[in-house]
Amino acid sequence: MSKTKKQNNTKRKLIIPIAVIALLFLIIGVGMGYFKKNLYTIMKVPDFELTDQNNKNITNKDMLGKVYLVEFFFSKCPTICPVMNTNMRAIEDEINDPNFGIISISIDPENDTPELLKEHSKKIGAKSPNWHFLTGDRAYIGNLADQFDIYVGDKEDESENLNHSGMIALVDQDGNLRCRFNKENMPILYYSGLNYSDPEGKVPALTGKYHPDRELLIEDIKKLLK
Repeated sequence: MSKTKKQNNTKRKLIIPIAVIALLFLIIGVGMGYFKKNLYTIMKVPDFELTDQNNKNITNKDMLGKVYLVEFFFSKCPTICPVMNTNMRAIEDEINDPNFGIISISIDPENDTPELLKEHSKKIGAKSPNWHFLTGDRAYIGNLADQFDIYVGDKEDESENLNHSGMIALVDQDGNLRCRFNKENMPILYYSGLNYSDPEGKVPALTGKYHPDRELLIEDIKKLLK
């Protein structure tokens, strides 16, 4: 074999692995871009039917065609609920879209009657007709929270019955629970409605000035509304 042919063969042997490596980097880059831009589909939203602050029955079917958030709360909650309400209000203001809504389900229906929830909605400054504060049977609500996989304390346990998670579910126009991927490309499933003392969202604090998941929700709601 001539010297020139040997050199050409050597070049080919070098070029092929380099091309393979470059292709792998391209695939990884495209994959990372996919995770950043796309939202994971968790499951269908559980069926629900409850009464809102206007004494109107609201179901998951009524919310089809809208992007909306779901939270569990109660009006007399002295700790995380006011924080969650404030973050929801900020999201409502930022989105300002008739195709966006919020479902706030009370875990204290004995106190949170439609009339009281109407007063509560006025107190926190809720504006959208699509923000429904829902009440109903407590056992039904507890079972619904289980279906969402969002923690709500057992009604029969006096020390736990009004405890609940600060997590928020994001639902798309077709009634699917959606979420983004984290830095490890794993679905986060739910978003936090809390404030934090650090910008990374690792240390919850009622008076914290950081609310990273609020910003993530705003981004992801806008993606779904496009």
